[in-house]
Amino acid sequence: MARQSFEFLPKKLGFFPYVWVIYIALPIFNLRGYTGFMLLWGCLMIGLFVISYRQLYFVTGRAFNWWLGLQMAIILTMSIFYSPYNLYMGFFTANFIGWYTDKRKFKLCMVAFGTMQILSILLNLPRLKGTELLFLLPFLVIMFISPFGARSLSKQQQLELELDRANEQIKELVKREERMRIARDLHDTLGHTLSLITLKSQLVEKLAPQNPERAQEEAREIQRTSRAALRQVRELVSDMRTVTVAEELADAGEILRIAGIALEVNGDARLQGIPDLTQNIVSLCIKEAVTNIVKHSRAEHCRVTIENSEASIRVSIEDDGIGVDSSISAEFSTGNGLKGMTERLTLINGSLSISAGDRGGTLLSVVVPIIMKDRKDAEQHDFHCNR
Repeated sequence: MARQSFEFLPKKLGFFPYVWVIYIALPIFNLRGYTGFMLLWGCLMIGLFVISYRQLYFVTGRAFNWWLGLQMAIILTMSIFYSPYNLYMGFFTANFIGWYTDKRKFKLCMVAFGTMQILSILLNLPRLKGTELLFLLPFLVIMFISPFGARSLSKQQQLELELDRANEQIKELVKREERMRIARDLHDTLGHTLSLITLKSQLVEKLAPQNPERAQEEAREIQRTSRAALRQVRELVSDMRTVTVAEELADAGEILRIAGIALEVNGDARLQGIPDLTQNIVSLCIKEAVTNIVKHSRAEHCRVTIENSEASIRVSIEDDGIGVDSSISAEFSTGNGLKGMTERLTLINGSLSISAGDRGGTLLSVVVPIIMKDRKDAEQHDFHCNR
């Protein structure tokens, strides 16, 4: 069994936990002027405090409670017997108190933390001048409030983690369901056809010596059946490759959410009655536009408007980013993204335009005509592309 390498502080948290260690210099500074036993005892308590700080990153349950309680005891001792300014060490403890997810434990710990602060102030009143007490109070208030902020941030991070896990599970379930659907379609569609080809080939083998004409007819029937099977396979592959506009918008919403960009969709994204090839090409255009928004726009909002009339489909993607200046226009004009979008739209007689949007950002419009001729061409192109 491989031994785990020692970590002073969790590597996954990066450099941040080490920044807090710098503040240990404050209680060390407050030991100036002490000698003998008091100096030794103060150093030992600071060392134990550093150990507790390290342990709280790794332990859970009762061990976490004990190490946190030890921190409070050290802070109380250091502030009473050494300097009242050692109360600042409570910022370490306040951060860890915010890690409690259990509401009851959080409240109990806050009561203990508040009691420690009040007791330290009361026992230090004879040593504190009025100005020193006024100087301490704002920091004590911030120290007392900070666990609530840390707990809220921790709860939000936990919710985001659970949401990511749920999304991963949903994606896995969708993949599993899609595999099962493909398996069912292949079995239902091709199982009977392949069985028929097997039976007819056996029949041809028997008829060939006795009735050549009948054998030839059966062989031609096998050819027709195999072509039908091939067409069915192409249809299945075409269905698997097709991405609808509604599906692409769902994926785009997830990508934009991760990038911190809000998505607004106006119009019916289902586009019922529109050929699969048209939906696929429009979906690819939306994907490319969203990618450009995430990479270049610095936008906060993205609006997708879908207008479906008897004559055409218009899909507009608008953001409120930095807009189409000369440098970005040049990049759009020479980039592969715009060229690829234009080439795809040409297949279905579509057009693409880029202009400044009403929100000050970029407006990309895709227009595809709905004509019977175009539908036939689209279906023929889909057939040839999948051959």
